Amino acid sequence: MNFDPEYERLKADRTKQGPHRLDTYLSNKHDELLARLFEPGTYTKKSSLVIVDGFAVEITDRQANVLRSAEEVRLVEKNQELV
Repeated sequence: MNFDPEYERLKADRTKQGPHRLDTYLSNKHDELLARLFEPGTYTKKSSLVIVDGFAVEITDRQANVLRSAEEVRLVEKNQELV
């Protein structure tokens, strides 16, 4: 996702609660974005990725284009599975 000063602040928090606060903040932020863009039940969020302020989600190609055009989103990449 794009630069987020709250993410940066929480990432720098070295208190015992810091990592939990960051996980919770990012998960909620990602959930809110997906809920705003897509109908419930049309996507499956797999995880929030703290290190990059990103998330993994199962969506259609059409939904990926919608996500790609969201102002808050920097990059959308298709997962490349190795067989």
